[in-house]
Amino acid sequence: MAAKPIRLTGLAPVIDARARVLILGSFPSTASLAAQQYYAHPQNQYWRILGAVIGQPLKEMDYPDRIAAVRAAGIAIWDVFASCERAGSLDTAIRDAVPNPLAKLQESAPALRRICFNGRVAARRIREVEAMGFEAVVLPSTSPAHAGMNFEEKLARWQAALRSAPAG
Repeated sequence: MAAKPIRLTGLAPVIDARARVLILGSFPSTASLAAQQYYAHPQNQYWRILGAVIGQPLKEMDYPDRIAAVRAAGIAIWDVFASCERAGSLDTAIRDAVPNPLAKLQESAPALRRICFNGRVAARRIREVEAMGFEAVVLPSTSPAHAGMNFEEKLARWQAALRSAPAG
């Protein structure tokens, strides 16, 4: 018998005025919600990939140090959904999602120019982001559920998108 979906609330954005690039996921996993940390599932490749891009050992750092390094690199982190009903952690199980107010990004991050979507579910809001004047890039998901591309291929796509980000 499948677990009954419950109403979940996402995490606060990791963003400040230095942010030039925002990486938008869909919604935190159950591991992330339990830890109150983005990408807390040990099999998620997010910290390993992002660390390789910015030249920092993010996966080995404590969470507060990871966040400080990401902010210093001009990168922000958030999700497209503020809340949803979901049983488990799969994006395909997300129901009755309430979107995060992406329009407020211009106030909190005036240097923000590019928004990268971590996977296709997050990218469902690409037209909205482009209509706000941001450059939008869809990246392969770092989720362990996305096994259709190996680590090196994902890393190359992430490096291309984040290293070529326009200056603020």
